[in-house]
Amino acid sequence: MLQQPQLSHPEPNSNGNNSHSPAQPPGQGSVDIQEELNRLEEIVLSSFRIPLTGRTLIDEEKLLGQLDFVRVSLPSMFKEALLVLEQREEIIRAAQDYGEKIVEAAQIQRSQILAESDIIRYAEREAEQMRRQVQQECDALLQEALTDIERKRRTCQQELEEIRQSAIAQAAEIEDGADKYADRVLENIEQDLRDMLRIITNGRQQLRRDVSPQQHSSNTKRR
Repeated sequence: MLQQPQLSHPEPNSNGNNSHSPAQPPGQGSVDIQEELNRLEEIVLSSFRIPLTGRTLIDEEKLLGQLDFVRVSLPSMFKEALLVLEQREEIIRAAQDYGEKIVEAAQIQRSQILAESDIIRYAEREAEQMRRQVQQECDALLQEALTDIERKRRTCQQELEEIRQSAIAQAAEIEDGADKYADRVLENIEQDLRDMLRIITNGRQQLRRDVSPQQHSSNTKRR
């Protein structure tokens, strides 16, 4: 970056006082205004005082040179400040116009915000109403579902009771049938045993009849 040229300070002349060099004219740069004002004060204080008069002889050329140096060394913002002061009426009017535009824009924005707030409140009311309606419908569906579940539970319980009673009746019927079947089987066995016992009895009796004549003839022979 290019640096701004440094302003040269007044070089002391042959009398020991400061003066600006003609080869280095003053300009804007890194000049300490307070220091240059101090130089002006030094010029005044170091000038010759007239005894008993309270007056001072000042080198006009040095003083004017220092004043010119200070004047041309003022920062640009000071010059802009002077220009602003000169144009303050125009700036004030522009600021007023700008302020009015800001107020108008703020009022428009306020109206928009109020309108949006009304829309938001309306949307919130609609959302709350829909939420309540959905909640009521959900509660009704839940109650209906619970009622249906209870009805089905009772139906299932009744059917289970009927099935249990039917199973008990069938088990009793099967048990009764089994007893009757067993009784019939035992009765048949008993009948078979009676038949066998009768056959055995008849056989023994027949054997006894056959044996008795033989014993009688044998006894007869012995005699």
